[in-house]
Amino acid sequence: MKIVILGNGISGITAARYIRKRSDYDITVISDETDHFFSRTALMYIYMGHMRFRDTQPYESWFWEKNRIQLLRARIERIDFSSKKLFTTQGEAIDYDKLVLSLGSKSNKFGWPGQDLEGVHGLYSFQDLEAMERHSPGLQQAVVVGGGLIGVEMAEMFHSRGISVSFLVRESDFWNNILPPEESAMVSRHLKEHHIDLQLETELKEIVPDSSGQKCGAVITGKGDRIDCGFVGLTVGVSPNIGFVQKSELETNRGILVNEFLETNLPDVYAIGDCAELRQPRPGRRPIEAIWYTGRMMGETVAHTITGHRTAYDPGIWFNSAKFFDIEYQVYGDIRAQLPEGHSTVYWEHPDGKRSIRLTYETSSGRIAGFNLMGVRYRHEVCEKWLRQGTHIEQVLQKLGLANFDPEFHPQHEKDLVATYNRQTGKNLTLQQKRGLPAVLRFLQHG
Repeated sequence: MKIVILGNGISGITAARYIRKRSDYDITVISDETDHFFSRTALMYIYMGHMRFRDTQPYESWFWEKNRIQLLRARIERIDFSSKKLFTTQGEAIDYDKLVLSLGSKSNKFGWPGQDLEGVHGLYSFQDLEAMERHSPGLQQAVVVGGGLIGVEMAEMFHSRGISVSFLVRESDFWNNILPPEESAMVSRHLKEHHIDLQLETELKEIVPDSSGQKCGAVITGKGDRIDCGFVGLTVGVSPNIGFVQKSELETNRGILVNEFLETNLPDVYAIGDCAELRQPRPGRRPIEAIWYTGRMMGETVAHTITGHRTAYDPGIWFNSAKFFDIEYQVYGDIRAQLPEGHSTVYWEHPDGKRSIRLTYETSSGRIAGFNLMGVRYRHEVCEKWLRQGTHIEQVLQKLGLANFDPEFHPQHEKDLVATYNRQTGKNLTLQQKRGLPAVLRFLQHG
């Protein structure tokens, strides 16, 4: 059987690896972005000089031949699903028995005048990184549009080379449609402390060309202000990269529609990763989740189905992590910008304004619902176990030291959070001083 995987990101490569583990099928991975799979989340570290491109490749070059995974650098312009053939821009036809579409995302554009000028790019692909490198020599001023995680990465990248950055954010505080108010304000303060020109409640109106008429020369904001610049970063989210299949027999909406087994409406065709849109997502989850770990899970899941063990996709408990310059961010479970009805929260923030811990829980039952961490690292396995079991908030608080990732090397703040809860509730809880790896392992094994 011949398996063709279109896309060499985390979801496509994971699918290839697990299909190989479970079968002797022929596997071909096609991509026009790069020759080899690389860690997309590490693009910023290449630009900042922390890593070389080859350091971002998780597998040595011999890995692919050893595991009989054929890599093909090509651009596919058309798929004939009835005859099971893909056609490259060079006219080559590639047959398949089963096809996995792992097409990834593309940076959003919303029809701004000048959005297609030279020097206007997102930050998703390796080619976007090359564009940033190409425009950086001599660059004095960049403008980043959009208040999300990719925008912060781009701002930090330019900042690392001494390039001034104006950051246009539509909301009244950074990412306040995702982060609760205190954490959102913390990130806004932190960006300004790093001399980022954070312009809140400001939208892009148009991008103005320079004297050549080909390159960006300035932006005009919705307030009518002009900011001269040599680069504009469009980081207002991403959307599924499905343009060339939208007019085919494949059923699409925002993404390629799939069922719980990641199967499309066409036989022997699957979609995974950023381009897949679940027809019926699990409760509390979105139809499209352009997150590294969900792409990896989809890749492993579809490999089971293709190799004869039909398996439903289960994304598990929501989590995410990122970095806002010096502040690490982790979220586990259900944390929303506005506290849902029937939920309560306990929140502690360090006096330095750069570290915080938030726990949310169901008010009536006390079941833990979510963890939100800024500048503090908690163990994924411990938080996930509490969330899966619906552990009572007070049991979590008393054993919170188990969650701390670095108890030997960093200050502990769990006592402060417990004290905050006691003040809020009138209780007199105490923190049980169980921490360190042996205690964590005992907890994970026995509870």
